[in-house]
Amino acid sequence: MTQPALLPDNNHSNRRTLQACALLVVSMLGLAYAAVPLYSLFCKMTGFGGTPVIATQAPDSVGTRAFSVQFDSNVAKGLPWRFAPEQPRMDVRAGETVTVIYKITNLSDRETAGMATYNVQPDIMAPYFNKLQCFCFNEMVLKPHETVEVPVVFFVDPAAAQDRDVERVAMISLSYTFFPAKRSEKSVVQAKDAVAGSASKL
Repeated sequence: MTQPALLPDNNHSNRRTLQACALLVVSMLGLAYAAVPLYSLFCKMTGFGGTPVIATQAPDSVGTRAFSVQFDSNVAKGLPWRFAPEQPRMDVRAGETVTVIYKITNLSDRETAGMATYNVQPDIMAPYFNKLQCFCFNEMVLKPHETVEVPVVFFVDPAAAQDRDVERVAMISLSYTFFPAKRSEKSVVQAKDAVAGSASKL
């Protein structure tokens, strides 16, 4: 008499499928969290998406090509701050290290926190726009009606003078926008350190 074929253990199979799905979900979540800092680092290193490049040292020479750099400052809704550069525009030669001072004032009667993002336009100039010092992506906490001054130190890479794609670019716009941020003890320390460090380098 022929023995009937054994049927697979459905419970065991379902358990393995469920474990595989759970592992896939966890992996996707991990990649999603990692993608944000990795994408930010990629933009800072390459200038992708209008993100200025973060430099570690100034160039050795100053070129003859000049650009007019415009400083745009914005504050998102919900943050009672006044935020503006000391001068709205300046002419900069490629390779010249320049410092622009921004003044930030808390207009409210309470302590508030903010964080700035930035962008360079046109996008094609982002890989050539290098920042040596900046207050962006640091949470800043200001006391009621407190005013602080923070610098941005930057230069335009001299290599821009040899790029035919940017021959017609005469003006560069550096745009900052402050958004409300959650207050934390860490952010208070960061803000104080940023202001103290800025004062020591001026």
